[in-house]
Amino acid sequence: MAKLLLNMRMVPEDEADEVRGFLRAHAIAFHETRPSRWGISYGGIWVSEDADYPQARRLMDDYQAARQARARAEHAQAVEDGSADTFADMFRREPLRVLAVLLGIVGLLLLVALPVVLLGRAGT
Repeated sequence: MAKLLLNMRMVPEDEADEVRGFLRAHAIAFHETRPSRWGISYGGIWVSEDADYPQARRLMDDYQAARQARARAEHAQAVEDGSADTFADMFRREPLRVLAVLLGIVGLLLLVALPVVLLGRAGT
């Protein structure tokens, strides 16, 4: 029975290509499912043979650790040389989106505080 190796939710295409590549390089049989039309399923990369799954999992764990280290190093370099995105950069680029997120946060905080306020008034 096939086992899911990689859920494709929020996976960039370059990462999916690299996973396909190392599976092919190690002669591990796999197949893919595509995302559903309505977003119920995001698709995935499946190892076809149960016997291949432990090796595929080890390869995937090594790959993800290396990718994480590379991404952290790239981010640290961007912070060091000043090219990393800041809040001000995001606000300049997408002011309406930033304001909408901030208003959403304030609204959620007010909803969380509402029971406390109502209980405080009921007690007096």
